[in-house]
Amino acid sequence: MREQYNFPTLPDHLRPGLDLVFVGINPGLYSVKRGHYFARSTSRFWPAFSKSKLSERMRHALGVEILLPEHDAELPRFGIGLTDVVKRPSANASELTDHDFAKWIPVLIKKLNFYAPRMACFHGLTGYRPFRRVAFPAATLPPVLGEQPELIDNTRLYVVPNPSPANAHFTLADQITWYNNLADALSKSRSPLPREIRYRS
Repeated sequence: MREQYNFPTLPDHLRPGLDLVFVGINPGLYSVKRGHYFARSTSRFWPAFSKSKLSERMRHALGVEILLPEHDAELPRFGIGLTDVVKRPSANASELTDHDFAKWIPVLIKKLNFYAPRMACFHGLTGYRPFRRVAFPAATLPPVLGEQPELIDNTRLYVVPNPSPANAHFTLADQITWYNNLADALSKSRSPLPREIRYRS
């Protein structure tokens, strides 16, 4: 499943059999210009990911202590993918419209069904809330950070804080802790558990 876009954006780093897919809200203009995810030096993603259990195998294999935006295309080799809720880039996620979410969320659902990762992790509730409204319209409880009760087919869903520096409620240490929690949840997810709500295409 290869998406073709008629505007500059970041490529999806996806393939079948992934353990985890990180889902951002949408690409930032600076990241699109650089051609890499979380390209701004102020983003907490790469510093936090590099210090978390999630990246241990990758860091060891590449012989580095700190992973950089330029390593994003290497992630699928180590079972981790990257995509976005909305592929249209913007200077700020606040520029996204209801039309953007209505257009792109069904595309994301198709990707998750096609590639079937064991877990999809959304960066921030700002991106997960509209996704949930489209994918699970019958869900009533407000979503919170952590593992969600919903699934996309057999893909479990998780939400961590957005690593943007604009998200001042969370520190770098907090972000590292959330990625470690995600690693633990991913490890536990190898054993199937009954879930409450399941989306099937």
